Amino acid sequence: MDLPKGYRLRAVRESDLDIVCAHRELMFSDEGKRTRDSLEKMTAYFRPWLQERLGDGRYFGFIIEREGEAVAGIGQWIIDWAPHFHHEEEAHRGYIANVYVDPNHRGKGLAKFLVSCAEQEFKARGVSTMVLHASRAGERLYEALGWDQTSEMMKIID
Repeated sequence: MDLPKGYRLRAVRESDLDIVCAHRELMFSDEGKRTRDSLEKMTAYFRPWLQERLGDGRYFGFIIEREGEAVAGIGQWIIDWAPHFHHEEEAHRGYIANVYVDPNHRGKGLAKFLVSCAEQEFKARGVSTMVLHASRAGERLYEALGWDQTSEMMKIID
């Protein structure tokens, strides 16, 4: 799959801190479940976490630009994970997060292209198992790309 004409793919850079934070806020805002205050609070904690990982390369990924503007992006990192029956010899998984496409650029296959790039990047880094938390809007995309629904559950400990 190729990018549509006029779009350009590039790797996430350390200088993309503001872009990734903005895309993350917009991604969660699109779900309609977050208040402006909760988004700002999340970003206040996320920003230093991201800055450290952009600086040392633990957070990587891709941005798609059109006419110099970042219109889509995907983030990646590798998490330590015990060997599992899905990946007996690997003690890690690739994590995908912050998948965002500007509403004016949706429907052009940009998210599909980004996920494909992320898969290739993980493969190049020796990772064969990827995980993510899909939004309702993204579930169909991931299922169409061969992702399986898992039974993960979560509880916040007070």
